[in-house]
Amino acid sequence: METHQSLSLLLLFLSYLLACNVAQHHDISRKDFPPDFIFGAASAAYQYEGATDVDGRKPSIWDTFTKDHPEKIADHSSGKIADEFYYRYKSDIKRLKETGFDSFRFSISWSRVLPNGRKGDVNHKGVQFYTSLIETLIHEGIEPIVTIFHWDLPQALEDEYGGFLSPKFVDDYLDYADFCFKTFGHKVKKWITFNEPIIFTTNGYEFGTFAPGRCSRYYGNCTSGNSGTEPYIVIHHLILAHAKAVDSYRKNYLESQKGIIGITIQSLWAVPKFHTPECCLAAYRAIDFGFGWVFHPVTFGDYPETMKSLVGGGRLPKFTKEESKLIKGSYDFLGLNYYSARNTEDSNVSCPLTHQGPLCDSHVNFTTSKNGVPIGKQVNGTWMFIYPKGIEELLFYVKENYNNPIIYITENGLPDPLNSTSLNDTGRIDFYRRHLRRLSLAIKAGVNVKGFYIWTLLDDFEWNSGYTYKFGIYQIERENHLARIPKESERWFRQFLKPTPRVLNDGEPTSSMLSTA
Repeated sequence: METHQSLSLLLLFLSYLLACNVAQHHDISRKDFPPDFIFGAASAAYQYEGATDVDGRKPSIWDTFTKDHPEKIADHSSGKIADEFYYRYKSDIKRLKETGFDSFRFSISWSRVLPNGRKGDVNHKGVQFYTSLIETLIHEGIEPIVTIFHWDLPQALEDEYGGFLSPKFVDDYLDYADFCFKTFGHKVKKWITFNEPIIFTTNGYEFGTFAPGRCSRYYGNCTSGNSGTEPYIVIHHLILAHAKAVDSYRKNYLESQKGIIGITIQSLWAVPKFHTPECCLAAYRAIDFGFGWVFHPVTFGDYPETMKSLVGGGRLPKFTKEESKLIKGSYDFLGLNYYSARNTEDSNVSCPLTHQGPLCDSHVNFTTSKNGVPIGKQVNGTWMFIYPKGIEELLFYVKENYNNPIIYITENGLPDPLNSTSLNDTGRIDFYRRHLRRLSLAIKAGVNVKGFYIWTLLDDFEWNSGYTYKFGIYQIERENHLARIPKESERWFRQFLKPTPRVLNDGEPTSSMLSTA
């Protein structure tokens, strides 16, 4: 334990030193990335599709949550209409192609294809929609990457047995994933089992701000829940469900479909607030609770030692020997979502029974400034502090601590300042330019990153922030029939991704996917 921590902290500091010595003014272009590197855009069903009550789709927990608790959504909105991607996907795919993206990440709405959550009740109109979406992408030369579950559990399963809190979820998810492989796998070659399990679990079961809105009263206004136990139970079931789905894919579909399967995890980067052992150890714990909680088990077969030592009272479930064997190595790639960073320091307190939960259990204080200086520029009115070198440092951390896995950056993006309607989003352009520069340096230093997906193509429904947060490179004019208006960042990507002619030795021009933007 101590040796592992010491090595990790040494690597942490080495990555800081490397980051401090890189050239800050090097411009970035597509030629800074390998020729086969993938650039794509990411989305999610509930945030994009709309059409929540048509063509056989039944409610998910987010339909119920936004209906029953509009006060927990910043603008009291929902995904009922969203971007109407369900109706407009063909024209939006044209936009993807015109901008120059290679790939599109989307999720399947479980309650659209299996409305009651079970494989015996198939909604053929839902299947038809995703079949057409996949075929349209491929026809346009855009590779689909499919997230099987992006937070929208069928309400039927929540009502029947409490959803993620029950071990029954594991088998139902396995059946659903198996249905997706069987139905769409002949054309889909990249699968993601879960998106950001730690984020929706802590928000949904520790703080009560996401569906299904469960928490202890000391953390939020919830009618039921236990913040000290339920997040750990939910993650445990999600890890087992993930591993069983991966095992099924490898045994039953890999040979014929020849795809790959992974999991997506979001992680803030943790920066020690001061150069002290206490702050460095706090940063290490923050990463274990915010990233290692899931990725450590699926890599090594068990939870991080930090979590096992700090989560008392038998609240952290244990894997059996058979389960540990099943989950160990249960991924072909890591999907990594990176947005921002925080300063960390030791909280120096014990967690009373009245405040148990992952946040308190980690014994970390998160701050956004040091001696009055912000960790990065804050985007007005949002939680985002811009810290580009965090993506590089996080990638080095994963490389050195998790056997240098294949990585896809499955989300990275910036919201517009709150209440902004400007199309001149130069801040977003600068954000992407700086993050891509850091990503390029990490790849050249040996980190095994194969692709980068922006969040996102279109302004969309941003969970408990509703439509107040706008991450898209296309503005959605909600008062003008959901018109799609390109921002300056779309034009920047169009130039960045533009194929550039190159000349062969015989003087004959040919096409290249490298850009001189």
